[in-house]
Amino acid sequence: MKVIRKILGELETNCYILFDEETREAAVIDPADEAETLRGELEGLGAALRYILLTHGHRDHTLAAPRLHELFPEAAVYIHPADKGVVGIYHYPMEELIGPELKLYDEGDTLPLGGLTVEVLHTPGHTGGSVCLKCGMALFTGDTLFAGSMGRVDLPGAQPDRMMASLKKLKELPGDYDVYPGHMETTTLARERQYNLYLKML
Repeated sequence: MKVIRKILGELETNCYILFDEETREAAVIDPADEAETLRGELEGLGAALRYILLTHGHRDHTLAAPRLHELFPEAAVYIHPADKGVVGIYHYPMEELIGPELKLYDEGDTLPLGGLTVEVLHTPGHTGGSVCLKCGMALFTGDTLFAGSMGRVDLPGAQPDRMMASLKKLKELPGDYDVYPGHMETTTLARERQYNLYLKML
């Protein structure tokens, strides 16, 4: 399994390519911008794009999803049902931009990616439809958990009363994970359990 990070868009969003090196299947997580750049990365890997996976509906994580889906029409686009439409002030609804081909996932759903399995964790707070994606020992946390911090809950459409429960869910995952957040640097779950003040409060 290989994880490639691309920092894209005006808000410097982390976009990830999750790649099964044995089967050459790939998923793009949070295509923030620059669909052509992502296509170049995938072609360089010799990868077959199977999924476009969205951790939530904010535009800085989804901007390139429609164009990427045009470039790779066989790749299924997934989002949580709570974020399929307009999210807060962000009028960039996937249900309209992707159309009837848009697929929905929720807590406990799994997606096969070659020899890998991607598991969905519903982690509302930053938005009602925020999810984290777990694959092997990799945890893609979107705007739920950051290195030393957590996602904002003061934006329209946020659910601050649910954020701490979502962080608790992540904290209580057994073992350690490499944490790939939606912004800023990567970290580990063990490090966040030890040093992240929001997790230490739980």
